[in-house]
Amino acid sequence: MTERDLPDADLAPRQVPSAERTEASGRDVHFGRPIGVAVRLRSILFFVLYNLMGIVHSLASVAVAPFQTFEQRYRFVNLWTQATMWLLRRLNGVEIEVSGFENIPPNEPVVVLANHQSQWETFYLQLLFTPQATVLKRELLWVPFFGWALLLLRPIAIDRGQPGQALKTLLRVGQERLAQGVSVVIYPEGTRQPPGQLGQFNAGGAMLACRAGRRVVPIAHNAGDCWPARSLWRFPGTIRVVIGEPIDCADETAKAVNERAEEWIRATLERL
Repeated sequence: MTERDLPDADLAPRQVPSAERTEASGRDVHFGRPIGVAVRLRSILFFVLYNLMGIVHSLASVAVAPFQTFEQRYRFVNLWTQATMWLLRRLNGVEIEVSGFENIPPNEPVVVLANHQSQWETFYLQLLFTPQATVLKRELLWVPFFGWALLLLRPIAIDRGQPGQALKTLLRVGQERLAQGVSVVIYPEGTRQPPGQLGQFNAGGAMLACRAGRRVVPIAHNAGDCWPARSLWRFPGTIRVVIGEPIDCADETAKAVNERAEEWIRATLERL
């Protein structure tokens, strides 16, 4: 990973089918990118190796968990995350560039608000903010092997089918995690968006930060360009992550904090 300034570029949000075939060339494309033979083969190999590593490491994580503290479990589980990033770079040609490291408050639990384009950010942000509790739908904990490892990280599992109860869970458990010195990572769009787009922000994360008296750290990235949501394909390229300056909730309403984070993420995405 390298840290550098991001190039300024105009990238208008676009809406395109997740996969289509161009009439002129007859080539398959995904969000405007051609899916060549090399991309297909490397993506399938990544999928196989990634899942095999996950199954083996999840079983190992469950086996050693009783003998570890939470911090030790967190680091051990995320060995799979580090291996996944290494495999993605070496096999699929995906590089990572991060700017704004100085905006991560040292020794201070924060509420992280990030845009949601891929599965990639749910892994990588665990390495940037350690330890952390991620807000996720509870169904993920029911997935064999992977769900077991996720449970060891003490995430904040919510029932998206009951929004009112989900907000109560977020505020109650989120404040507990922050009081324990654990940052909380939230994807306020709620669902993954196509590259170049930003969904409507839910104010639950900002509300948690304001109630707990913690700062908000906004994050923008373009992970969907290389690891698209709901897709098998992994495209070579560079995932750029920008960490924004912390937003203080003092004398601010949750609505205002949420709007500031959304505006910053939207403006940063336009440069990516």
